[in-house]
Amino acid sequence: MQDEWIDALGHMTYGIYVLTSFYKETINGMIASWVSQVSYDPLLIMVAVHPNRYSHNLIANSGCFALHVLAADQSELLGRFKGHDPNAKFSSIQWQPGRTGCPVLKECMAYFECRVTAEYTPGNHTLFLGEVLEAQVIGRGNILSSQDYNGIYLGKS
Repeated sequence: MQDEWIDALGHMTYGIYVLTSFYKETINGMIASWVSQVSYDPLLIMVAVHPNRYSHNLIANSGCFALHVLAADQSELLGRFKGHDPNAKFSSIQWQPGRTGCPVLKECMAYFECRVTAEYTPGNHTLFLGEVLEAQVIGRGNILSSQDYNGIYLGKS
């Protein structure tokens, strides 16, 4: 990728989210930034996940995910959910299985639980379209975004 393209990408703003998933007895959480609402009726949210991410197969096999909106002062969660040990990610934080079975974090601004309705692979990431089955606002304030984050995600894992 050309350097000027990388520089230009650094000027795009994204939310920084925690994406949780499960399959059978296994849970995981990861940081996601390539996220968008794509429909109002039905309410659909799209998340882009690289196929080599541990969460990718959990989402593909379970057919669901939960997306958590973080507050700007919750950036410490980024280090937790970048780790490799799924059990460590959820230790010492409050969560519960949601309607779909996905872990739902109790300390976030809002969350969306989604059932996957379609998958697309237009490039090197899988786009999971999820229909929102449950959503709740837990707190108010400034949302964590890529402007609060050092570096940009270029899609390499």
